[in-house]
Amino acid sequence: MNVDEIKNGVVIDHIKAGQAMEIYKFLGLDKLDCTVAIIKNAISRRMGKKDIIKIDADITLDLSVLGYIDHNLTINVIKDGVNVSKYHPELPLEIVDIVKCKNPRCITSTEQELSHVFKLTDRENKVYRCVYCESQAKI
Repeated sequence: MNVDEIKNGVVIDHIKAGQAMEIYKFLGLDKLDCTVAIIKNAISRRMGKKDIIKIDADITLDLSVLGYIDHNLTINVIKDGVNVSKYHPELPLEIVDIVKCKNPRCITSTEQELSHVFKLTDRENKVYRCVYCESQAKI
């Protein structure tokens, strides 16, 4: 299978096999009016199998959520067919409206206009806690 190279856009590589659709939803890629290729279960020497997402458009995306999902993946920024930037996302210190607090007693359960805000409380174990009730976020 061949997927053409992109001229301007983003390639998200080294995604754990089976996680590409989760990332697709988190980034809201279904709302874009451009070519988006999802390659699932591609063969990888390092990982065995991996997923890849190619976004063929020069758009601005908030990729900070990727550090929460998997900080081991690789983000490649492509300009004029050349890879101009390659990096691994870091765990964000705060995530807003990415996951919802599951605690039924949390104020976010009754106050619909409040954002669901989670702070990174344990970097080593990747633990995020609700700023309102201290409940742990579940991926």
